[in-house]
Amino acid sequence: MNIEIIEIPKIEDYRGNIAVIENEVVPFEIKRVYYLFDVPSSSYRGGHAHKTLIQLLIPLSGSFDVMLSDGKEKQVVTLNKPDKGLLIKPTTWRELGNFSSGAVCLVIASEVYQEEDYIREFDQFIEHVNQS
Repeated sequence: MNIEIIEIPKIEDYRGNIAVIENEVVPFEIKRVYYLFDVPSSSYRGGHAHKTLIQLLIPLSGSFDVMLSDGKEKQVVTLNKPDKGLLIKPTTWRELGNFSSGAVCLVIASEVYQEEDYIREFDQFIEHVNQS
């Protein structure tokens, strides 16, 4: 599977912790940042793969599951700690679901939005993987 858990440095303090995301933490140049919030627990987000884009998903609050596929195997990763992010490399199918109440998913991306980079149908994803 073309994924990795990234430890996000944190500064612990009795008044509350601080997580720090700097260039050394993210293994690509950051070109886009967005976040998902107010997602109903019965809803799914994602449902696509990218040809070249790399993403780092961080659960700022609450928890959610990331269902992943590389075309051969499937894996589910639960994200629920704001100092651990999931790095998803290109050609990895992803669906996000099982959002807890108040969950917020921060997404840091290696590219700006480009529709042509998306593979939105799973059958086309499998075809793309088999051609690679």
